[in-house]
Amino acid sequence: MTIRVAMPAHLRTIAKVSGDVEIDVAAPVTIPAILDALEARFPALQGTIRDHVTRIRRPFIRFFVCAEDWSHHPPEAELPAAILNGDETFLIVGAIAGGKKNNWCLAPI
Repeated sequence: MTIRVAMPAHLRTIAKVSGDVEIDVAAPVTIPAILDALEARFPALQGTIRDHVTRIRRPFIRFFVCAEDWSHHPPEAELPAAILNGDETFLIVGAIAGGKKNNWCLAPI
């Protein structure tokens, strides 16, 4: 099955691609299956999305399926038909973390 994958700019740079990529994924189509196919096609991505040894998603990386965060779904969960038939794109998103409050941003104007 051909799956469309969108990645953040830094991962596209590492993979040396621009825009979305299309990869072939064997059934059942799960997030680990997509990542296996992505890393096979773009070996430079190995270790960037998930840990080399544990193969667990790296912190600050999220997976979105049909506008829903699937980052914590069970790895064996099959993706919906909208991803499989190409109506939707599988999104790999770099998460943004909050920081420490700075006093300078609380100053009155």
